[in-house]
Amino acid sequence: MSRCVCQAAAIALTGLAGTTVMVEAAVSQQLPGMVIIGLPDASLSEAKQRVRTATAQAGLPLSDRLVTINLAPAALPKQGSSFDLAIALAALAASQHLPITRLAETAHIGELGLDGSVRRPVGLLSAVIAAKELGFTRVMVPHEGGAEARLVHGIEVIEVGDLSSAVAWHRGDPFDPRESSQVSTSRKSAGSEPARHADTPDMADVVGQPEAVEAMVIAAAGRHHVSLLGPPGAGKTLLAERLPTVLPDLSPSESLTVSSIASLDGSQVNTLITRPPFVRAHHTATSAAISGSGDSRGIRPGALTRACHGVLFLDEAPEFGRKILDNLRQPLESGTIDIMRAHVRTTLPARIQLVLAANPCPCGNAGAPETAPQCRCTPATRVRYMQRISGPLNDRIDLRLTVRRVANAQYQEATGQSRTTSSELLDRVREARARASARLSHTPWSVNSEVTGDWLRGPELRLPKDDTFIIDRALSLGALTMRGYDRTLRLAWSIADLAGRNRPGRRELAQALELRGGATV
Repeated sequence: MSRCVCQAAAIALTGLAGTTVMVEAAVSQQLPGMVIIGLPDASLSEAKQRVRTATAQAGLPLSDRLVTINLAPAALPKQGSSFDLAIALAALAASQHLPITRLAETAHIGELGLDGSVRRPVGLLSAVIAAKELGFTRVMVPHEGGAEARLVHGIEVIEVGDLSSAVAWHRGDPFDPRESSQVSTSRKSAGSEPARHADTPDMADVVGQPEAVEAMVIAAAGRHHVSLLGPPGAGKTLLAERLPTVLPDLSPSESLTVSSIASLDGSQVNTLITRPPFVRAHHTATSAAISGSGDSRGIRPGALTRACHGVLFLDEAPEFGRKILDNLRQPLESGTIDIMRAHVRTTLPARIQLVLAANPCPCGNAGAPETAPQCRCTPATRVRYMQRISGPLNDRIDLRLTVRRVANAQYQEATGQSRTTSSELLDRVREARARASARLSHTPWSVNSEVTGDWLRGPELRLPKDDTFIIDRALSLGALTMRGYDRTLRLAWSIADLAGRNRPGRRELAQALELRGGATV
């Protein structure tokens, strides 16, 4: 006799967004077998063999009739092995091995091994977060992913080591969640803080560039985008790699987002990631590697998403493809990246702090009198090289620094002096962020780079005309666009926050305009 349709809940991820999937199982009077319908991908179609073998190994064979599995909603493409556990439990319920009481109200996330063990799928933390947002109060996960799932507060986590344990929990029988669990040692992990050694990057490593260091501190205080222009060996990469050392720890919500992205990228997250990520992209990277990609096999976050709430560093920026660089324009404004393909559409977070580094010309010696080799590039070649970074993208960069090589005499003098460490600079940045946070406490923003120009020019924060004369004139002469005007204001507020001032004055506005590369008219 066939039994009524049994349902078990699962979570389908499209990027970081989740959808409830009800795994429906029914037994019909046909030849033995199992079919899965509801737009499964190849790996999900293979669940038939995994489920049949795992249930037999657990001593819970499925019905000797046809078991039909439907993944609802049928119009949503599903991919991955995280549905295995829900499929097995729904099929076992349809085969009258367990009650259906709690199957539909518990989100089941796990991959099955042929021996019946339950393993951690990719994106476990993201799936648990999605389950909570979808209204679930309970989630069943593999024992090896229990610590990761418990990072999400406000949802009950049921850990199971194998399929027998999952069945025992639904039956109300006692079980050991560690039984038969196999913790993978090959999967990369994220979230643990690295031990600090003597060679840990520190801003004190930068020699003879006090103006550039101060500019990076200003960038950190307001989370402003930076471009570094200079010859090889001037310290552009050194400055970019040390920018994260003067950034404050992530907020709880940012930490959860960054950890969720790491989980989606394949990392097993044992503790929340608390430090801003640093992603360095090579100029040979494809557009999909930078922006992200998606197809019927799922969404793969790119460098823009992996650097969310941290730093994305593009070294040798003019060597990147023009299309890749222009694809950065929309994420820099919105803080998100849209992945749109024929059958997959989603939005991923991409709130980054961009750092571009470039040589002044293909040979790198243009405008550098301190270098022995002379630049042999023609003026037209130099112009074409720098025009690879389009005007609209360049207009979205807040600080534009020209970095020069440190002369030997300056180097010898600087090496004998004590330099400010990242820890000391970080204290300044934290104090500046605190001032900005207090000022923006009743707004949706937390740092100066996020504030809209309308609000900065509004009645609450409008600066006197006598103070803004310098940037007003730059705007009227065409040295600034309206976007550049607003970004100069944001930069001035960050400078004022670092100086402990209630608002920026003429000096801060002039410094902001100079750092942006405008004319001090």
